Amino acid sequence: MVSQRTVWLGAVAYDPKVVTIWEGMRRYFHEEAHLPVEVVLFQTYEAQVQALLADGSRSAPAIDIAWNTNLAYLQATEWSGRRSVPIAMRDTDLGWTTKIVALTGGAVRSLDDLRGRTLALGSRDSGHAAILPVHFLAERGLREAIDYTALRFNSDVGKHGDTGTSEVDVLRAVLDGRADAGAIGSPFWTSVREGNLVPAGSVAEIWSSPPYSHCMFTARPGLEPDVARRFADALYAMRFDNPQHRAVLEAEGLKQWIAADTSGYDSLHDACSQQGFFEQQPS
Repeated sequence: MVSQRTVWLGAVAYDPKVVTIWEGMRRYFHEEAHLPVEVVLFQTYEAQVQALLADGSRSAPAIDIAWNTNLAYLQATEWSGRRSVPIAMRDTDLGWTTKIVALTGGAVRSLDDLRGRTLALGSRDSGHAAILPVHFLAERGLREAIDYTALRFNSDVGKHGDTGTSEVDVLRAVLDGRADAGAIGSPFWTSVREGNLVPAGSVAEIWSSPPYSHCMFTARPGLEPDVARRFADALYAMRFDNPQHRAVLEAEGLKQWIAADTSGYDSLHDACSQQGFFEQQPS
């Protein structure tokens, strides 16, 4: 007989819409997938990872599965001794890139032009707007504080760049001349262009990073394989052409849940190792 124990799922409340998204997901799990999932919302990914790896010896809450950013997924992997398990991800979590943007026709038209200039970066725990751009630029011989000056916008630290606030700050700094260029994620850059968020033609992409992956459902060490399988199967059964499913899927920014693909995290893993993001596990 299949166990019907409650599956505790963690997500981070980076925006009011998160409540609506996970109310919809919970309703789907209960009413259609017949999986008793309850959702716990956290203020930071550090707290969520702590709950995912809780061993029962502390008073911290414990969850079975976490909806993690790429940084939180990698931290859970490292701090669990690689015993946490990737379960599933969005189709849109594949193929992210970081864009370096600058004023059209300005002094910065290529990466080499960044030497001796100012680069705006997003929140320090944002993979796409801070950690990876610093890493990728270093690989190309541009070192922070040596070859260029970083102007950092550490807004909403703990939410790993999910709010997008720091990317807005980066773009503003480029527009008003406080920075010569800025680093933003490809989804934000797409929204800037499609939503006409800046005057047409005023800002140009001067460089795009190699692709990498973003979020990942991550299971705690020791989670029963059958529970993880049923959870993943329930995700895969959601259909974009189902109006009730579509409302939730669109709000979460995907068309289809897909199996975990861990091949797109190597660059961020290297960057986190070099920048100290694995050094201290929350206690």
